[in-house]
Amino acid sequence: MSGRWAGTGGRAMPAPSRSSVVLIASVCLALMSCSGKNGLGQEGCSGSCTTAADFLSAADVERVIAQGAFEAQARGARATIAVTDRVGNVLGVFRMAAADPEFAISSEKGVRGGLEGARLPDTLAAIAKAITGAYLSSEGNAFSTRTASQIIQENFYPKELSLPSGPLYGVQFSQLPCSDVMNGEGTLGPKPSPLGLSADPGGLPLYKDGRLVGGVGVISDSLYSLDADITDIDSDQDELIAVGAAASYMSPPDRRADRITADGRTFRFTDSEVLLSNPLSAPPLSAIPGTLVAVSGFFDGKVRRGVAFKTAESGYRADTEALADIGGHILVNAQNQNRFPPRSGKDLTAAEVASIVRNGILVAKRTRAQIRRPQGANAEATMVVVDTNGDILGLARTADGPIFGTDIAVQKARTAAFFSSPNAAAELERIPSTQYAGSLDFSRPASYVERARVFLKDPSAFSNGIAYSARSIGNLHRPYFPDGLEGSAPGPFSTPHSNWSPFHVGLQLDIVNTAIVNALLGKANNGCVGLPQLRGGMQIFPGGVPVYRGSQLVGGVGVSGDGVDQDDMIAFLGLAYAGREMNTGIGNAPRAMRSDTIEPQGRGTRLKYVQCPQAPFIDSTEQNVCAAF
Repeated sequence: MSGRWAGTGGRAMPAPSRSSVVLIASVCLALMSCSGKNGLGQEGCSGSCTTAADFLSAADVERVIAQGAFEAQARGARATIAVTDRVGNVLGVFRMAAADPEFAISSEKGVRGGLEGARLPDTLAAIAKAITGAYLSSEGNAFSTRTASQIIQENFYPKELSLPSGPLYGVQFSQLPCSDVMNGEGTLGPKPSPLGLSADPGGLPLYKDGRLVGGVGVISDSLYSLDADITDIDSDQDELIAVGAAASYMSPPDRRADRITADGRTFRFTDSEVLLSNPLSAPPLSAIPGTLVAVSGFFDGKVRRGVAFKTAESGYRADTEALADIGGHILVNAQNQNRFPPRSGKDLTAAEVASIVRNGILVAKRTRAQIRRPQGANAEATMVVVDTNGDILGLARTADGPIFGTDIAVQKARTAAFFSSPNAAAELERIPSTQYAGSLDFSRPASYVERARVFLKDPSAFSNGIAYSARSIGNLHRPYFPDGLEGSAPGPFSTPHSNWSPFHVGLQLDIVNTAIVNALLGKANNGCVGLPQLRGGMQIFPGGVPVYRGSQLVGGVGVSGDGVDQDDMIAFLGLAYAGREMNTGIGNAPRAMRSDTIEPQGRGTRLKYVQCPQAPFIDSTEQNVCAAF
């Protein structure tokens, strides 16, 4: 087995009996999940199908939990199960009788530091898994926490050597309760996850008639980990209970991760769906021993219905003003007003911000999506502009962009703007030391500046005005440099590979670690980092570029949606086209200032700035589309 406990008590589950397989086949036929019909795969639904009638009712929530608990009983397991809607509202948390009220965080790699070794309430793991299943998915793709595990590790695939890191390396440290993007008003999303995004199998999205309506998360083995070896097939107890829970709400077969490729490789959705129960026979939740559990800040202990996505109640809706003609969508507050309308900032005008956002959305609507079905669908994404103070000057999105991209896009924009600032080194040196929750060791964020200057052999690094993209900062934040080259030294922002795990990555975690620990202890935070420029944390995969007016840094652009190269291109071209349209001097960094001019001495490779796909557009055969800028 891979780095996960499987079955009861950490033991491998026995092979399923023939009767079990037959039972599952009958359940599949009963639900018509094998044909992709009857709520499991509305044909032609590719981002515009969700209506105000599509949400999880309170009865749906109870049914999901009961189905999961019924499968847990069949396995002799005791689980804690959480259900959320698409925008992260927690609709139910149920702890079965005798379930372990705590879990331990461990990559099972023998790593010390970061979040490794922390022991926390079971409810937080279940909620994080449910939110991950909901946030990483859409009408065009269904991703699970097992999928998340695959895309955040030091190799993609995990354990396949000499491959670059997962395409969403670092995504786990987003959606944090300390983020200023996450919403605390009523039912409005996006809601935070107590642990960020989860890579521990046991979290799945929930669908009704091909429309994403939420997620379910399960913890039953007292371990919060990941799948560290993709070469085997696990029988994972948490995941199988989640499959039982989602049985009547399973994702359309043709939209699952295992039907989607990146870099020529398919993703994983689940390793096994062989159940020991018939979920359709599950008794009502009231007949299952256990209790609904209130979780401070997330759930009041009473099952409730979810909200329909793209309605004002959800916090996401279609724009009826400036972006209505191109199908733009916005985030709204309790008064149904745009939370992030274009506005002037320190060095950018409202008109310039509006042009950048609009052009980014127009580029996205022409772009061929990487991680979306059906093939040939346009990319769905979030586009954001920030100024050099980190203030959000404008944010908009397409209709079906995954929810996790809202916070991620802001993190990317802030990362690009911050690290391109000549004040970046001095600001990082101001961040106090942080103490890890598990090992109780301390880390000093300022030490990463020292490492970077030695690594780059440049004593002025991060104070000399070089323009860094989110991609190039990610290059410096991998456990190997160059990325995926085993045996090479780590990037200066990463922990050494010998003590690396997705729970102990280096600078990205260390600047938000204190806020994470405070949130887990119920303490208030004023942002994730003690720096306003990075108040929601940083992000280390592609899709963020700095904004310049001539050679002056004036802000950052971030994009998150359907593929990291696509994110890069949408951010880069959206800004370039806006500069051409406005003719006010705004645009991408001058070529001579970009970080791809840097070749760390002795490393044999340059940093990357942006990487745009070949023939990326649906409506043309253009190549090398970023070369002109």
